[in-house]
Amino acid sequence: EVAVSWRPSAEFAGNLYRGEGILPASPRDVWECIKPVAGGLRTKWDQNVKDFEVIEAISDTVSVCRTTTPSAFMRIISPREFVDVVVMKQYEDGTMLSAATNVEHPLCPPQPNFVRGYNYPCGCFCVPVPGEPDRTQLLTFFQTDLGGYLPQTVVDSFFPASISGFYSNLTKAVKALKA
Repeated sequence: EVAVSWRPSAEFAGNLYRGEGILPASPRDVWECIKPVAGGLRTKWDQNVKDFEVIEAISDTVSVCRTTTPSAFMRIISPREFVDVVVMKQYEDGTMLSAATNVEHPLCPPQPNFVRGYNYPCGCFCVPVPGEPDRTQLLTFFQTDLGGYLPQTVVDSFFPASISGFYSNLTKAVKALKA
């Protein structure tokens, strides 16, 4: 189960989307499925992530990454690419987060066959549920300019369903990880 809400973004002419749900797995297992690293599990379960690569590792916790997406929404949305600076952090209470925003990088000019999209400040928070070590509250924030010439109605229809699918597929992935 996931609750999805949105409001106009203060960053660009689109929306800030918020997803919130409880997943039946430990924060460590949820993090294993979503952490933004090359060779990670996200490309295997997230239908909106085709490829993920680290362009430059700035430190153990900060990197510049390129994410590509397949076509979506009955191919109305063509493949996209996003270049972001990504930070990962773990807090003393066990919360883990990844946060990102778009960046230009000389080693990653726009590629043919992809529309360049832009992520404005966004992120995922894996929050331990007190007293329930095998449950995780996952908060997600997306504010993405898909780029290109998509009508806003298409974007507004795509994101809530996409976020709901993200939680559903992630739930399946963490269950498979534990099996």
